[in-house]
Parts: sequence; C-alpha cells; structure tokens
Amino acid sequence: MNLKKPKFWDKKRPNLYAYLLYPIAFFIDTSKILFKKSSKKKFKIKTICVGNIYLGGTGKTSLSIKINELLNERNIKSCFIKKYYTNQIDEQKLLEKNGKLFLSSKRIDAIKQAENKNYKIAIFDDGLQDSSIDYDLSFVCFNNINWIGNGMTIPAGPLREKINNIKNYDHIFLNGNMEDIENLTKEIHKINPNINIHLGKYEPININEFNKNNKYLVFSGIGNHQTFLSMIKTNGLEVLKDLEFPDHYAYTTKDIDKILSEASNLNCEIITTEKDFLRLNYTNESRIKVMKAELKIIDENKLMKFII
Repeated sequence: MNLKKPKFWDKKRPNLYAYLLYPIAFFIDTSKILFKKSSKKKFKIKTICVGNIYLGGTGKTSLSIKINELLNERNIKSCFIKKYYTNQIDEQKLLEKNGKLFLSSKRIDAIKQAENKNYKIAIFDDGLQDSSIDYDLSFVCFNNINWIGNGMTIPAGPLREKINNIKNYDHIFLNGNMEDIENLTKEIHKINPNINIHLGKYEPININEFNKNNKYLVFSGIGNHQTFLSMIKTNGLEVLKDLEFPDHYAYTTKDIDKILSEASNLNCEIITTEKDFLRLNYTNESRIKVMKAELKIIDENKLMKFII
C-alpha cells in the first residue's frame, strides 16, 4: 500500500499538524541516536551511496544510473546495490535495465555478491541511513522544488534526519530543472561551508517523439511529479491536465481507464514516466506515451575526479 505524502510536509513553514506530530518525531530522532550502531563495516569493493534526507523524489535512481554509465564509459566495472522492497519493483526494473543489480533484503549480502563477481565499484541506490556500512563516498540528493519541505523530520515533516546533519557529509546533489540554485546554495553553505554542491538537470531523451502542436494529459506516481511536469512544459509541450499519484503507486485497471477517459474527453494525448510505465498492467498501453529522461550532471568532470 502506498500512502500519498501529506501536503503540509511541503509547506515552507510547519503548520498545526506538524507541531502536533512533533513529539513523535522527537521520540524517533532520539531513539535513532540512542540505538545507533557504534561500528560500521568497510568492504574491499569501493562503495558509493546515493541517498537522501528528504523522503522520496530526489533523483537517487537517476543519479545512480548516470554514475554507472560514466564509470562504464571509463571501462570501470560497476554495479548497483539495492535493498529489496516489494513496493519498489519499478526502480529495481529500471536499474536492471541499465546495469547489473544485486538485490537483497540485507545490503551487506548484496555487497558480498558483488565482491564475489569482482566488481570494482558498488553504487547504492538509497541506504544513506544504513549505519552498518562505512561508505567510501556518499551523495545526499535533494529536489530543487521540494528542498526540505517544512524542515521537520518524519512524521511531522518529510526529513529522514535533521538538515543540520549535512555537516556530516561532503557532497550534495541538487536535482531538477535548475530552479532556485543560488538561494539553495546559500542555505546549504550556512550549515556546511565546505560541502561540495553538484547540480543535476533532467533532460528528455526522446522529445522528438512528441508533437508540439498536440495537447497532453500528464500523470505520474513519483516523488517529484512537479519536476517532471516542469521538464515537459520547459521543452515546449502544452499540458491541459496533470494527475499526481502516490510514489510507487500500483495502478489498477480502473485508474488507467479513468486516465484514458479523461484524455479522450479533453482530446489530448497521454504522457507518463518510464518508472510509471513499468508499473502499468494494461492491455491498451499504446495510448500512453513514455517521456524518457536522464539526469545531466553539470560538473561531470569534477564529479568523476571525486569518484575515481
């Protein structure tokens, strides 16, 4: 079951609901500190964690795929590591489509499989809060539009850990369509003046398959729906309506029938993401077009120097 993210999480300031939930958030944060593992394990294989503090929709999977692509271009044998979750089959399929994926209910078991196959670098899609692994390199991803939401931790807000914890990290990725970069950079440097800030921009790779004279209905069940929508509009397509579903949403036949019906009434075509298309179980999928996108890393050479 996928629950839709509460809207108050992404308000610029905490509201009444957030303050009512604050005692629970405080208890969870305190428990994490008290029961934190004292030792982390180091591995022979080089480990790169692509994680987040904001819950969902920060571009972890897109960045993991891009890093793997850049390493393969340099003939470096790399792979993906992901903890198995039943509600993340879409991300697992996407990673498998773009490289070798080692999947396990325990990340440590997946690492051992990668080491046995003589991989040089393991790229972790998520796992920043896994206190059992001593990563060689970690990237904390944020979405430019969502940033830190109301700034509070779960369940009062969308943060897995307090934003001041970026003092403990060396690298941040700001992913999106280059929104508000200057202000976000200033906020980050107030907390950690020495952190390396990298920029990722989403670019459609099959935009030529779409007619700019047509009109579109856009739907997605991802953590950064507004960023996907912004990318489509920025590239000159007219969107008459957009429908946002919960992250990793399992579409039913009824859902798809409704989407097809709305598009028919509006006399427009339908666009969704590659991740969402992988979750569709529908016989008439030909009416639903996939907008494929990749994350372009603005400072690619600088990033690869840190990794290699």
